[in-house]
Amino acid sequence: MPARPGLQVSQDWEPVVWNKAAPKGKASKSAGEVNAARRAGLEVDTDKKILAGGNKSAHSVIPNAKKLDENTETFRHDTVSHDFKIALQQARLAKKMSQSALAAAINEKQSIINEYEAGKAIPNGAIIAKLNRSLGVRLPKAK
Repeated sequence: MPARPGLQVSQDWEPVVWNKAAPKGKASKSAGEVNAARRAGLEVDTDKKILAGGNKSAHSVIPNAKKLDENTETFRHDTVSHDFKIALQQARLAKKMSQSALAAAINEKQSIINEYEAGKAIPNGAIIAKLNRSLGVRLPKAK
């Protein structure tokens, strides 16, 4: 059998040292290093980076800022009317159901029924239809 050519194994045990050089010229960060390079007669290229050196986005002028400042309206979600919440309570009590029993009958959480009866709920047509069907009454418009 012939010997395999090219399988010579050798190891290099010479240490390898990595040195990181400090930035020079254009890559220098401080003004002192740039000025020292200029005095030494080296070619120095300084560039102003676009949008560098500040957080201008926090102080920029918003075109509609005046309109936003002048707008003093308060916006609120529509909630169920007083007539609706009273009618819901009376219909539920006429059927002798608790809030949790009514919630189970329409497959909703008890907190939903509580919000509707407290007048805090945002009207949802699907839930109101389920309440009408389950209680067997026609509740007034939510709002």
